[in-house]
Amino acid sequence: MTIDLAILGGTPAFTSPLHVGTPNIGNRTVLMARFEDALDRRWLTNDGPFVKEFEARMAAKLQVRNSVAVANATVGLELAIRALGMTGEVIAPSFTFIATVHALQWNGIRVVFGDIDPTTHNLDPTAVEKLITPRTTGIVATHVWGRPCAIGPLRELADRYGLKLLFDAAHAFGCSAGEQPIGGFGDAEVFSFHATKFVNCAEGGAITTNDDELARQLRFMRNFGFADYDCVERLGTNGKMSELSAAMGLTSLEAMDEIIATNQRHYADYRQRLASIPGITLVDYDSQFQQNYQYVVAVLDEARFGLSRDELVQVLHAERILARRYFYPGCHIHEPYRTLEPNAGLTLPHTETLCQRVLLLPTGTAVGVEDIAKIVERIQTATAHAGLVRAALKSRHA
Repeated sequence: MTIDLAILGGTPAFTSPLHVGTPNIGNRTVLMARFEDALDRRWLTNDGPFVKEFEARMAAKLQVRNSVAVANATVGLELAIRALGMTGEVIAPSFTFIATVHALQWNGIRVVFGDIDPTTHNLDPTAVEKLITPRTTGIVATHVWGRPCAIGPLRELADRYGLKLLFDAAHAFGCSAGEQPIGGFGDAEVFSFHATKFVNCAEGGAITTNDDELARQLRFMRNFGFADYDCVERLGTNGKMSELSAAMGLTSLEAMDEIIATNQRHYADYRQRLASIPGITLVDYDSQFQQNYQYVVAVLDEARFGLSRDELVQVLHAERILARRYFYPGCHIHEPYRTLEPNAGLTLPHTETLCQRVLLLPTGTAVGVEDIAKIVERIQTATAHAGLVRAALKSRHA
C-alpha cells in the first residue's frame, strides 16, 4: 500500500473539508416557494400556518396527541423540565450532548449523573435506581444514536418512585422502539431540528406528549405565558419557532425518506469497507426498530487498531475529514459540573471509557460513495502504518 497520509507530508484526501453533520437541504425550489409565501403573507412568527402545519405533520408521523414546536431543542428541554415540575435532583447521563444537562442546571436543578450500559450507550436503569434519593424528582434519558433507551425499566422506576420521565430524542426522529415511533414515551420527549440533524429546520425543536394539559401549558410557556391576547396566565419565555424555520422543517420532512435511504446506504458501505480492519467496529442498528441512520458511529480498540481514537482523529483532520469525538470528554468533565460534582467520574466507568473510544464519520446527502472509499482508505493506511503515524504525531507535538 502506498503511503500518502497528509500527517506524513502527503496530499490530503479532500481539497475541501468533509464534515460530520453537513446540513441536508431538501428541495430548494419548494423551500424558496415557502419562503416567498411567508414573506407575501408578512406572517413570520407567532404561531403562523407553517408552524401549525409542521406540528400537525409531526404529531401524525410520531403517532402522538401533541407536538409543540419550539425555537430549538435546548429551549424545549428547559420548558419541558419546568412544565413537569422537576426540582431538587434529576438523574441524567453524562454521555449526552451538554444541552441535556445544561437545561436542568439552567432550571436550578442538581444534575446527578448516571452511568450508561456499555452495549447500548444509553442510561442504565440499574445505575439510575442506585442514585434515587428523597430529593430526586425526575429522570432525563437520551436515545443515543437514535437507539431507544430502556424505556420499560425506566418507566417502571419512574412510576415506582413517583418521578417524572423525560426523554431527550434529539437523535431519534424517525426511529422507533419496536413498532411504536419514538415520541410518545415518558411524560414528554424533545426533538432537535438543528441544521446538523438529518431532518432540520436550520434551527428548531419540538416537544411531543400525549398529555393534553402539559401541551397546553407548554404552548403558554413558549409564548411569554400568554393564554390569550392581553392575558398572561403564567411565567413564560420566548421559545417560539419562526415561520421560516417551519418552512425549512416541512421541506426537510418531505425529503425524509430519501435522506434515510442515503444514510442507510452510507452506513452499509462503511460497514462493508471497515469490516476487514481490526480494532474498529461500527455501532449496530437493530433491524426490528425503525432507524434514521444519521450517525455512523465507530468504536476504536487501540490495542488492535494500533492508534488511539484521538490519534486517528488527528490523522483524519489532516486529511480534511472532520470526524468527531462524541460525547467527549463527558458532561461531568465540563463546567460547571466539574466544579459542582468533582467526584462524578468515580461512578461513571463505562461513560469515561466510551468517551475515549467513540468516533463519528461523515455521512448524509453531502457525502458520496467515492468519499466513503477515500475515508476508509485513509483509515486503513493509518492502521497499517501506525508506528510511522504515531512517530509523526509525537514529533509534531514535541
